[in-house]
Amino acid sequence: MAEKIIIFSGKQYSGKDTVARFLLKQMPDYKRFAMGDVIKLEYGKQKGLTYEEIEKNKPVYRQDLIDLGNWGRSVDPDYWLKKIISQPGKIIVTDVRVWHEYEIFKAAGAIAIRVEASREVRAKRGELIGENDVTEIGLDKIKDWDYVIENNSDYESLKKKSLELAEGLKG
Repeated sequence: MAEKIIIFSGKQYSGKDTVARFLLKQMPDYKRFAMGDVIKLEYGKQKGLTYEEIEKNKPVYRQDLIDLGNWGRSVDPDYWLKKIISQPGKIIVTDVRVWHEYEIFKAAGAIAIRVEASREVRAKRGELIGENDVTEIGLDKIKDWDYVIENNSDYESLKKKSLELAEGLKG
């Protein structure tokens, strides 16, 4: 069981992965997980492959990973969420996107961080796709985030906010 869990939410190009990277540098006792990572780790264990080998050749393994992900969810809709929560140590989950995931992680004691950026700023960072998909809007109504990081400025400003957040989380 994870000792501590920090989860991130935010729309595409909001900066959640960047904030998570800053935190991981300041808090090296944490391990990063994206939702798909645990599927890749399980697949690697089954096939004798490293995570890096799977990442490097993702197109080769993509269908198998999809099939394994679907298999786990057919066994239990929360199968992969439970796998992440069962990881030892301290973890950061970089991409919580829907209400159910949020609920499961919060029930496990997770600290929830939302990274916000305006649509205009996010559109300058990359092409916005599927803006009305549940994975983009599913957590918009949540108001009780433990922390909210506003990221409508530059990289240095985000870095400063992230370092302040890391200090608060350590204390």
